[in-house]
Amino acid sequence: MRHPNFKEEKILWKRGYKIVVGIDEVGRGPLAGPVVAAAFCFKIDGDPGLRRIRDSKQLTAKQREKIYETLKNNSDAEWGIGRVSEKVIDKINILQATKLAMQKAVKDLEKNLKKWLVQKKCDRINFAPNSFLIIDGNFGLDINIPQKSIIKADEKVFSVAAASIVAKVTRDRMMMNYHKKYPDYGFDKHKGYGTKLHRELIKKYSFCKIHRKSFRIS
Repeated sequence: MRHPNFKEEKILWKRGYKIVVGIDEVGRGPLAGPVVAAAFCFKIDGDPGLRRIRDSKQLTAKQREKIYETLKNNSDAEWGIGRVSEKVIDKINILQATKLAMQKAVKDLEKNLKKWLVQKKCDRINFAPNSFLIIDGNFGLDINIPQKSIIKADEKVFSVAAASIVAKVTRDRMMMNYHKKYPDYGFDKHKGYGTKLHRELIKKYSFCKIHRKSFRIS
């Protein structure tokens, strides 16, 4: 099985970009809950030596959690999270909400990196001029940072695959918390996706506050 690699990152590092960011989202398809994006990078160019990472969809929940914790404990890794609620999704549509979540993730990453750069006395490195975004998909972001979109980048580019795992684990944990608030809907099992069980529970109990009213349920 082919695994994501550092080919794209290494090309960009050689071109002088200090911060190469992989971006991916989770939650475009569900009937309930937010869309969540992650912007992931390794701090100041360099291969951290991690291997055997895959797109989050190719991993079990247990495998994703294990990799997430590995990334969390890696001092060279940093990420930002962007979340857009079901209410905003209903107002602006899921594609625009996805882009907004990605832009929020980039801003969150910039904030988190600034803290690290100050600690390392590298605060002279400004984020935007020294960054490059690799986006999973076929669209760009309305943000003044050089970027490249790659279809199925989560299967090819290490930083994007890492972002997909971070986003998936983050959203799954959110949905587990929603399950405690709305236990009748089985969010702990389907995480808001349109499974047979979920659709049956919607018919039985109607919508709750985190359902996307603009999505077709039947």
